[in-house]
Amino acid sequence: MRNTQAAERGTASAGKLITFGIPSYNAAADMDHCISSILEGSSMAPDVEIIIVDDGSHDETPAKADEWERRYPGIIRAVHQENGGHGMAVLAGLREARGTYYKVVDSDDWLDAAALSTMLDILRGLVARNTPVDLFISNYVYEKVHEGTHATISYRHCLPRKRIFGWGDIGRFLPSQNLLMHSLCYRTEVLRGHDLPLPAHTFYVDNIYAYVPLPHCETIYYADIDLYRYFIGREGQSVAEGTMVRRLDQQFRITRIMMNAYHLREDVAEPKLRAYMLGYFEMMMAIISVFSKLSDDPEMSKKAEELWCDLRAFDPWMYRRVRWSLVGAGTNLPGTVGGKASVGLYHIAQMIFKFN
Repeated sequence: MRNTQAAERGTASAGKLITFGIPSYNAAADMDHCISSILEGSSMAPDVEIIIVDDGSHDETPAKADEWERRYPGIIRAVHQENGGHGMAVLAGLREARGTYYKVVDSDDWLDAAALSTMLDILRGLVARNTPVDLFISNYVYEKVHEGTHATISYRHCLPRKRIFGWGDIGRFLPSQNLLMHSLCYRTEVLRGHDLPLPAHTFYVDNIYAYVPLPHCETIYYADIDLYRYFIGREGQSVAEGTMVRRLDQQFRITRIMMNAYHLREDVAEPKLRAYMLGYFEMMMAIISVFSKLSDDPEMSKKAEELWCDLRAFDPWMYRRVRWSLVGAGTNLPGTVGGKASVGLYHIAQMIFKFN
């Protein structure tokens, strides 16, 4: 099995426009669809690169990754590593990337071919005009297999279109419109220039990926295209409610890393970006509050209180803004009845805004 240390280190702009990193763990059943969608949408262009990161899989993923590399040399590379979890696979792809841009596509998701073709045309134009942006944003679609429905998350009403802009130009985001990993494509050197604190063997690292780099992105382009297809609803999936309750300790870990990343009032100069990031962090704390109430483990409620106390000690301003916001207050109603009401409010919001 090859080790990532033996592979040639990536160098951005070395003839590649974009690198698609595909974290893959026991992904043999899904990875072909994911990879094929990128090859189709890119027309197997030589300036596109796909890195399949086999994260210590025990099924046919390693062999499939090597076969894809053999069939498409110069476009697809297979990287093998010991199991480290989703975050370590994302970082391995980033380390090896040669593209000017880096986008993560999970192995059970896929990209729309027509939208991908449009994205590549836009990125090529930006690079040709010597105006490569730090962040490229596009829409994503929840493919809800358990319901047989689709739900598109679009940013057309809160982001400018068809021009380069900065954070001062953004509008107001709805609770359903957070910028998730699925909607983001970073300039590779932006990610490499600042440490991404992605912990090993931890789910939900995509929240860190979609939060910590934002203040380092000065130029942005939004394309109103439904690019990323997010396959949701598989039994045992990490975002299923029951799974999230069982993995609540990992939510604590992720939220604490996000908390410690910034004193938002001091560290984020642009008011609109600060407000957006505060709203994102507010959502993370709401998840902690609600799911600690859903858990049968009484220690989870104690840990939630500890996290709120730690937030107050770390940054009193952030604590006041988050804890006493409408969302913060609504997900922390006192007493047993209040706890049930908080969970009920969360489920109502889930139905309205169609998240997960």
